[in-house]
Amino acid sequence: MVGVVTAQPESTPLVKNLVGRLSAFRSADVNARVAGVLLKRAYVEGSEVKKGQLLFEIDPAPLKAALASAQAQLAKDQAILGQSRADFARYQRLHQQKSIAEQTYTDQKFLVQQNEATVKADQASVQTARINLGYAYVTSPIDGRAGQQQVTEGALVGQGSATLLTTVSQLDPLYVNFTIGVNDLNELQTAAERGDIQLAEPNKTTVKITLPDGTPYSESGTVDFSAPTVDPSTGSITLRALLPNPKFRLLPGTYVTLKMAMGVRHNAFLIPQAAVQRDITGTYVLVVGKDGTVAHRNVTTDGTHGVDWVITSGLNAGDPVIVSGLQTVQIGGKAKTEPWQPPSSAAKAKGAAGASATASGSK
Repeated sequence: MVGVVTAQPESTPLVKNLVGRLSAFRSADVNARVAGVLLKRAYVEGSEVKKGQLLFEIDPAPLKAALASAQAQLAKDQAILGQSRADFARYQRLHQQKSIAEQTYTDQKFLVQQNEATVKADQASVQTARINLGYAYVTSPIDGRAGQQQVTEGALVGQGSATLLTTVSQLDPLYVNFTIGVNDLNELQTAAERGDIQLAEPNKTTVKITLPDGTPYSESGTVDFSAPTVDPSTGSITLRALLPNPKFRLLPGTYVTLKMAMGVRHNAFLIPQAAVQRDITGTYVLVVGKDGTVAHRNVTTDGTHGVDWVITSGLNAGDPVIVSGLQTVQIGGKAKTEPWQPPSSAAKAKGAAGASATASGSK
């Protein structure tokens, strides 16, 4: 006696098993933008920081002096401008009375314009000095987790080029980057055109990841990017999904396995894993014909759904597939069948039968 299940076509989720790597949603290098001596670090390494929060302080004294010098030069040139304007106003009256030479009037007019330009340049210098002074107080450009300090206090930074001080990474959400073979994608598109599958909309393709220790991650991600070109070295297309990480359980750089839900597959068969076997010819199952003869069927699988294999070809609707008792039959031989029950259901049925017999005996 063998246990069989009757193959029935049904629609099943179309899931691809892939490998991906986590990366930060945003990662910003924090650099020294002015030259000076690093005075202090104002954050705890590895802690969460807010946008605009002070991270480092560079010695502001030289920058304050530069600002004061620029302001003094501005005040001086403003005074000169005021004097030249007063002189020009007087020359205008004399020019109207034709009491001065035309050249003298014109020279004074251009002198005022030159002094106005000088004041504007001084104002720009003051603004630049004020900006540089602001750069002495290095703040976080984004919300995120601040990394390790790259330069110690007392070091000269920003001399000739920007000096990396630390990196701030936003860890909620995270990206998971992965690839899919272009041949696989073409096969899916061809199957969709035939109507065998229904692909999900691009912005509704979801992923579920499994951590390196085998633990499923509770949050689902959504694919938000697909590369427009194929990588010629690998023949694959790069995709990216956005993954919530509210408890910061996931960290950038971690490799994870993921299941990408790409849509729905039609007319597939869900067969218990115990029924599916492999040999040198490939994957196969044993079925029982109408006359009770055991036959060999090569099948094509496409991953699993729950505890069952998803079989896409090789079976017909109504085929009795042997799940239990495989060791007791031979291909071409005869077999008697009974409906197969999952181990948990069989145990429950056996327990119920034993309890019923015990109750009858006690009477």
